[in-house]
Amino acid sequence: MKLTIIRDNKEQVFEIPDGKYTVLEGLRYIKINLDRTLSFNQGCRSGVCGSCACIVGDKEVLSCKTFLNDGDVLKPLKNLVIIKDLVVSKDTIEENIKKFKTTIIENSNNQTSNIDVKKIDIQSNCILCQSCYSSCPVFSVNKDFAGPYILSRVLRYTNDKKEANQKAHIDLVQENGVWDCTLCGNCTLVCPEHLDPKNDIQLLRNISATYGYMDPNFASMSFSGGLDFTGNQNGFGFNPNF
Repeated sequence: MKLTIIRDNKEQVFEIPDGKYTVLEGLRYIKINLDRTLSFNQGCRSGVCGSCACIVGDKEVLSCKTFLNDGDVLKPLKNLVIIKDLVVSKDTIEENIKKFKTTIIENSNNQTSNIDVKKIDIQSNCILCQSCYSSCPVFSVNKDFAGPYILSRVLRYTNDKKEANQKAHIDLVQENGVWDCTLCGNCTLVCPEHLDPKNDIQLLRNISATYGYMDPNFASMSFSGGLDFTGNQNGFGFNPNF
């Protein structure tokens, strides 16, 4: 079977024996038998560490959990600096982890129950594969955007009873954070751990509202002019003069 890999923006076609391989096994075959210069990440080989994420076709996947088909095209993750071949940098993500403080900011003395743990268990399953960042249209144009993973982690610590300062987390995601997301849901579709960052961001918006924050885009809208979707020539929406 044939496998195409995008390297330095150029297509390189490899031919490997027919069979049932994972993408990672195919890459390892090429590395060992055809081209020792090929670079890619691998770790646990069991879908736990997240290091082997790449794009097959047009979708972000873990190469150790995805089976290879004849004619597949492999690319490095998008929106991240390519170090070599399928290896991308994690620097931007690590900088955002520090910037948005996705850890406990102020310890509380609260006791936690099993029910409390379940509230933060889902977001804790993230394996940092960066697929959500690769699929995110906002992150592609704004590298200051917190991104799906960071915002899911913020929800995790906002809901953590061991955190005594939930508001500090909410304060940090108002700019380049919850309101910048388009809620397209790409991050949810590609997550190999079946996390739902889109829903997490919606929940963070609701929590933000309880602290007095609101969508700055909504706040800047004019209700005295502009587009009128109701046929009202005097402005947008309800006109108190009629």
